[in-house]
Amino acid sequence: QVQLAESGGDSVQAGGSLRLSCAVSGYMYSSYCLGWFRQGPGNECELSSTIESDGRRFYSASVKGRFTISRDNAKNVVSLRMTNMRPDDTAMYYCAAGPEVSCMIVVVTGGRNFGYWGQGTQVTVSS
Repeated sequence: QVQLAESGGDSVQAGGSLRLSCAVSGYMYSSYCLGWFRQGPGNECELSSTIESDGRRFYSASVKGRFTISRDNAKNVVSLRMTNMRPDDTAMYYCAAGPEVSCMIVVVTGGRNFGYWGQGTQVTVSS
């Protein structure tokens, strides 16, 4: 019974920063791949970042150098630190969990094999 709950979404100005958090419930947490995805108005859901159980990270080209993903396995929390934000970062942000292999093939699957998803938290960036 894995459940995820995002928090931290807000409205910020371009160039600002924001930190999103996701609380994960489930006894298999430590072995799960965790990721952040986003869906802007009228757009498809897209990958932002993933982090494996050992801390290895992946970032999409659109967020690399600006966003940082981290996980605290003791607290069962995965976070996304966003800096130098741009208007095109405006989206509903979702955290997701899946088998460890999900991180390895996420660029191919687009997250389709992540079995657990949160409800999302809204991020709005104004120019």
